[in-house]
Amino acid sequence: MGREILHVIDDILQEIAGVERVTAHKTLDDYKADWLLRHALQRAIEIISEASRALPEEAAATQPHIRWRAIRAIGNVLRHEYHSISDEIIWNVLRDELPPLKAAVEAIRQNVSAP
Repeated sequence: MGREILHVIDDILQEIAGVERVTAHKTLDDYKADWLLRHALQRAIEIISEASRALPEEAAATQPHIRWRAIRAIGNVLRHEYHSISDEIIWNVLRDELPPLKAAVEAIRQNVSAP
């Protein structure tokens, strides 16, 4: 059946927590100016993307407001078309897309953990 769903959920939540930690008090200008920060955050997005591919469709379907297809696709964009994605797009993903994803994945976790 693939990876255990709780491991997938934990991977996603761990990456989001790391993003939150390193972006606290950071701005888009900070992101643009720091090579290491850019690469670390892009890698976190890749891991989130890859982990989301292992999330069972039934679990993802419980959170239909999340753009799962886009989450699953962005990892490929970062790996293969990295030159075509702007810093602003990545920063907006980090700032605008990850908080609702975190809430959705936490809700999935609650449903999985419920007896």
